[in-house]
Amino acid sequence: MIWIIVGMALVTAIPRVVPAFIVDKLRFPGWVDRWLNAIPYAALGALIFPGIINVKPESPHIGITAGIIAIGLAWAGLNIILVVIGAITTVFLMTL
Repeated sequence: MIWIIVGMALVTAIPRVVPAFIVDKLRFPGWVDRWLNAIPYAALGALIFPGIINVKPESPHIGITAGIIAIGLAWAGLNIILVVIGAITTVFLMTL
């Protein structure tokens, strides 16, 4: 049983750890670097956007409004905690 767990740990760890050591030694063209730098933002958007729409499925405008408020607060340069609190407060006030 322990060998199954060790095997599964290796199978999931190797593809995550090896690229971290290899990518630092490689030189990519400028367009590849820009593309790779955009991946975290695209992934974050893909994770957050469905949650914004489904805050209250019968009233998607509430989540969209809170998302717009969060974007505005982030654009203004506020700390991430204040951005989150602003979005949560918006949802709270709109659901009263």
